[in-house]
Amino acid sequence: MTARSNILGKLRNSLAGTTPRPDEFDEQLVTRPWQYPPAARVERLRSLMEAVHTEVHQVSATDWPALVADLLNRRNLSNLLCAPATDHGKALQHYWQTTGQRSQLLAYDRPIEQWKTALFENVEASITGTIGGIAATGSLVLWPDRHEPRLMSLVPPVHIALLKASEIHDNLYDLMTAQRWAAGLPTNALLVSGPSKTADIEQVLAYGAHGPKELIVVILDQA
Repeated sequence: MTARSNILGKLRNSLAGTTPRPDEFDEQLVTRPWQYPPAARVERLRSLMEAVHTEVHQVSATDWPALVADLLNRRNLSNLLCAPATDHGKALQHYWQTTGQRSQLLAYDRPIEQWKTALFENVEASITGTIGGIAATGSLVLWPDRHEPRLMSLVPPVHIALLKASEIHDNLYDLMTAQRWAAGLPTNALLVSGPSKTADIEQVLAYGAHGPKELIVVILDQA
């Protein structure tokens, strides 16, 4: 018997003869104070994120690649990292191929060990999807996977995040229940409310100390 099996066995045996405590969870306690009219969710999320140094744009679900290209050109960025296996990655690649953009489109398509130095030293911006947003706190929810690892949103100095307006929920509880997280929790979920910042040193607020210096949110309006 392994040590793990031994520990789990002791835990199960310790429950013998006990009575489960009734579930006293009150859903209203975590939802009622943070509910908004559907039309107000986008504006609330936007105002909260802009208040903490996030740049927010709203565009149609078909025009966002042109906006992304413009954002890169305005900042004179020479490359953008994307996940080629995702739908937005494929859309971006198609737009780049058909319009001849100046900046280079990089693909996260190999293990980090094969290009760690290039990722940390040469990549200037990245773009990822999100699984939703939270109006109550002005937060994005990212669900990293093998196509879009967590490093994509943490390492490049500029992070562009795509968010569907229809996937902005009132609060975290509503998002989790709507997406049925209980049926399959993510290995890693990220809640992002703004660019990386710290005021540890001499109480001076600095951006980019532990992650992207710039966070750009592109909200996609569905047709």
